[in-house]
Amino acid sequence: MPRNRFVLVGLFLIVLAIIYYSFFDGGNVDTPAVGNPETYRLEVAQKRKDKEEFFRTSNESPFTDKSQISRLIYFNPDPAYRVQARLEPFADKKKLVVRLTDGSEQVYEKYAHAVFTLQDEICRLLVLKHENTLSILFKDKTSGKETYGGGRYLDFSDDDVKENRLVIDFNEAYNPYCAYNHEYACPVPPAENTLPVDVKAGEKYSEP
Repeated sequence: MPRNRFVLVGLFLIVLAIIYYSFFDGGNVDTPAVGNPETYRLEVAQKRKDKEEFFRTSNESPFTDKSQISRLIYFNPDPAYRVQARLEPFADKKKLVVRLTDGSEQVYEKYAHAVFTLQDEICRLLVLKHENTLSILFKDKTSGKETYGGGRYLDFSDDDVKENRLVIDFNEAYNPYCAYNHEYACPVPPAENTLPVDVKAGEKYSEP
């Protein structure tokens, strides 16, 4: 009987470990709740409309020819590309020299690695910090095909990090300004930030 009891206790502990790993750890995707999916899609659509208006009216627009704003095209909003990542911060502040598209360089702080699951693949992206902005510069299997070959960006603030967790919404992935105006110098994504999946979310790209 004692032996059977030990077996049952062992099985119980294994089950608890599996539950913990599945729900609280391991970097697997927890798709954060978005409430009503249709409301979420409308919110994403409004953000895109606001960006288009900014590009059309602002002096900071990368478009010198405003008729070219029609080149802003996107994948349809998909909540499945909104994931929660586990952050693995660096113990010490580390610097990374990032090359820009004009051949110059910029120094970033290596903030953390973001670990998550997308399309059943364990993914890992380096999060960089420059001034007060956290950024993910990345490429994926759509780069150079449906999306800009130089990669896309995602930006965050320190407040977006909660207990070493970060919600990454690839529906907000955007093209750098140099995709639309070669006079801009843009950071090139680190080699390690090439995802092994197709990220069919966020901004697409069409050649002029």
